[in-house]
Amino acid sequence: MLTLLLLVILAALIFEFVNGFHDTANSIATVVATKVLTPTQAVILAAATNLVGALSGTAVAKTISSGLVDTGMVTITSEVLICALTGAIIWNLITWALGLPSSSSHALIGGLCGAALAAGHNNPDVLIWSKTALVWTENKGLLWKVVIPMISSPIAGFTLGILIMGLLMAIISGMNSAGGLMAHISRPKWINALFGKAQLVSAGYMGFAHGSNDAQKTMGIIALAIFTANNAGTLDQLPAWAEFLRPDGGEKDIDTWIVFSCALIMALGTSVGGWRIIKTLGHKMVKLHPINGFAAETSSATILLTAAHFGMPVSTTHSISTAIMGVGFAKNPHTLKLSVIERIVWAWVLTIPAAGGIAWGMVSLLPLVH
Repeated sequence: MLTLLLLVILAALIFEFVNGFHDTANSIATVVATKVLTPTQAVILAAATNLVGALSGTAVAKTISSGLVDTGMVTITSEVLICALTGAIIWNLITWALGLPSSSSHALIGGLCGAALAAGHNNPDVLIWSKTALVWTENKGLLWKVVIPMISSPIAGFTLGILIMGLLMAIISGMNSAGGLMAHISRPKWINALFGKAQLVSAGYMGFAHGSNDAQKTMGIIALAIFTANNAGTLDQLPAWAEFLRPDGGEKDIDTWIVFSCALIMALGTSVGGWRIIKTLGHKMVKLHPINGFAAETSSATILLTAAHFGMPVSTTHSISTAIMGVGFAKNPHTLKLSVIERIVWAWVLTIPAAGGIAWGMVSLLPLVH
């Protein structure tokens, strides 16, 4: 049983690695596309800020580990979690190969729900749909933590992208009208230089926000696996080298070694290659300049941090993609390439059922394997 637990942790870290070159590419796509940073510099910045962001809280990890599946109704074994992670990894690799910035967050959620459904003999009650608290920010379940944010975060990203870009354009227009030194500063050369520096801050902000949300999802899976193994007695007599696996707290506590491992593996994945997705986000949807990158990153990071505060595992992909769309729309609605956007939207729509279907099928086949 200890071997199976270690396999779950390995599969979770592989998912985090894939998440690194799949989703972290989203967080650095704009700063690379605008040529403010070289790819190497962007990776270093993303890795450092991801790590800090991952250490900033565990609300999202707690949602994944205890807020979506009723562990009192279904036993989430190591085999089930491996199937859940495999479903998410396979879908991530498919969309990565196609250059589609789909959501690793929703792939993981889909994989977990599909695997749990199969393990619970397709009883829908094994999934926590909605738990309403007296304070709405404490509501739990798929409705409050997944479905509503999945719809609202892209809308918010698009709207905020339009608002921030519109505000910046209005300020520049006002400077032009003022004449003199203000008009000189508002020339494209100066604006590009100014926002080239400002984008270093917004890219760091984006990396921090990405770490605070995305890195936590795998933490939640590992914490769930360890909690389940601990309840089953698997950790009662651990060899000395495996003592680190013994949880420091209860189901809702995320041990520090889990946080550091996930953050570091994600950073490693970032360095390996997310260029297909960077190309889609940074070049195919709309041509970006530093001011556009600044507006998109600031919009997306704000959405991610807000969601992380409330324990909502939203998609970095959704927030940055729609923020870029909003920025492009504010510049000129006709510059958006609708065919690319359509492919991205389809990837979003299919992610949860596709990853969930793969995981469901794998769990359903487990009795045949044994």
